[in-house]
Amino acid sequence: MRPKQQKKADHDDLFKARLDQIINMRHELVTLADKIDWAWLDEQIAPCFSEHGRPGEPVRFMIGMFILKHTYGLSDEGIWNRWVNDPYFQYFTGEEFFQHDLPHERSGMTHWRNRIGDKLDILLAESLRLAHDTGALKKSDLARVTVDTTVQPKNITFPTDAKLLLVAIQQLGKLAKEEGVELRQSYARVAKTAAMMAGRYAHAKQFKRMNGRIKFLRTRLGRVIRDIWRKIEGNEGLRAVFTAPLIKASQIKGQKQRQRGPKLYSWHAPETECIAKGKAHKPYEFGVKVSLTTTNKRCKGGQFILHAKALPGNPYDGHTLAEVLEETEALTGREIERVYVDKGYVGHKAPRPMRVFRSGQKRGVYGQIKKELRRRSAIEPVIGHCKEDGHLDRNYLKGRHGDRINAVMSAVGYNFRLILKWLKALLGKIIAAIWAAMIPFSALRAAS
Repeated sequence: MRPKQQKKADHDDLFKARLDQIINMRHELVTLADKIDWAWLDEQIAPCFSEHGRPGEPVRFMIGMFILKHTYGLSDEGIWNRWVNDPYFQYFTGEEFFQHDLPHERSGMTHWRNRIGDKLDILLAESLRLAHDTGALKKSDLARVTVDTTVQPKNITFPTDAKLLLVAIQQLGKLAKEEGVELRQSYARVAKTAAMMAGRYAHAKQFKRMNGRIKFLRTRLGRVIRDIWRKIEGNEGLRAVFTAPLIKASQIKGQKQRQRGPKLYSWHAPETECIAKGKAHKPYEFGVKVSLTTTNKRCKGGQFILHAKALPGNPYDGHTLAEVLEETEALTGREIERVYVDKGYVGHKAPRPMRVFRSGQKRGVYGQIKKELRRRSAIEPVIGHCKEDGHLDRNYLKGRHGDRINAVMSAVGYNFRLILKWLKALLGKIIAAIWAAMIPFSALRAAS
């Protein structure tokens, strides 16, 4: 059912403190909360809910929690714990009185992510609207953009053959124990020892011994797979439970280090991809490719992110540019005049190709275009801030759906950090101007 509305109290509560009496009403979070169009967000999210059943949590509360989480780089548990202690967080999410206990279900953020994950682009659009309304961003700044890609790493360990084979053996043994399938031998103890010794041999550069331990693990995994297939033969219920894990285990058993085609890099996150970075300090990263679009110019409030999207399948950068530009124009409502990209976008199929300028390009680069092309590399610090201050450096959400959500919300959190910084600076300028008007100039003159 559609989320319930937060009702304002008709009178004060003698046993509770009003938030507007204990916080600074000129704080940047308070100003931001009053400027966000919560009613519009409610209208956009309404189609995601049914007309029947229990009402969902209030839109302002849940959306506010998402914004605060990614603005301050907190985890789900961290934002819930801080909400109880921080009156500014409570005011931002629509509370009138200070709450000493959490009145909402902690798993609500997970349920809302699954339900409205595809609608979270509206938060990116709302952040750009707020930046424009507060003067941090001008409409003309949206005409010239910079596009680049990065990697959003998944929350997995570095994949090695020994680790993957050990996990497959352990997971199949655990599932067999839960379903009451008695294995001839689980190999839990010897497999753990073999994986440990493979790591030690690799460190000592004794690769023949390491390969011997990996072969040992691969043989034991094959025995477990065949034993389970024999035990579940003719039982449709068990076949439905074991089919997917056995397919994953068979893929891990058969894959080689330098084979072509898709490979499995994690048992719990099979969607993880290996993406070559071409950098000495980090040749490969394991996650999903993400495209980011920013303003080319540094606006008054900073360099804002206009579009963010996860790109599963590790596509070539140039093949994604046309779709990215189309979605960016739809999100901002402004036609893009010039696009600045790096050398990885050679051979793109973007509309108006003469308006796309690559790093190192000489033909057609002069005057203002030359200056703007030099600012193309300014997108790199933006990516760094999204990774260090946000959640783009480690994605804990599950599946492709989680990849899309984390990429968009990392951009939303970055934009709201810039807006809060701009509101704080703007408030300081207003106070300084008021103070200067109140005090006569003669009173500020230094004594002779």
